[in-house]
Amino acid sequence: MARRPVAVVAAIVLLVEAVGIVVINGILANFVDKQNMSLDGLDPGAMVAGTWVMGGVFGLYLATCGVLCLLMGLRDRAPGRFARILLITCAVVHGVLGALTVGLVGWDAFAFLMVVLGLIVLTLVAYGKETGPGAESGNGSGNESGSGAETGAPATA
Repeated sequence: MARRPVAVVAAIVLLVEAVGIVVINGILANFVDKQNMSLDGLDPGAMVAGTWVMGGVFGLYLATCGVLCLLMGLRDRAPGRFARILLITCAVVHGVLGALTVGLVGWDAFAFLMVVLGLIVLTLVAYGKETGPGAESGNGSGNESGSGAETGAPATA
């Protein structure tokens, strides 16, 4: 299976998306600053700072997921528990944003988010089971030497 190229493509897409999110939030912060907008009396400076912080945090989150996918593709190893959880949350976020995007932005943005979701899920599924030399040792069958030591019978000399 071509799991390495899928992981590398997912990494590239996530890294490009991270840059795009930071740029979009920068544009939104600029609009809020220039038009002196506020929500329910909130300070416009706080709105600008919040927009920048949100863009930075979400961009860092997507970039971290992209780096994890890139490491998976370069090393050809399954991710650890923390990395797997982070990638699963990234997939869930893309699914929820895709559902919201249909009504707010349109079908093109929805299609992009679903492609990214598919790449993340395909990467996670492709690296679901480790198929290396150490994969057989964790099958839970106990002692494979056939000596009967696992049955608890006393050894006879």
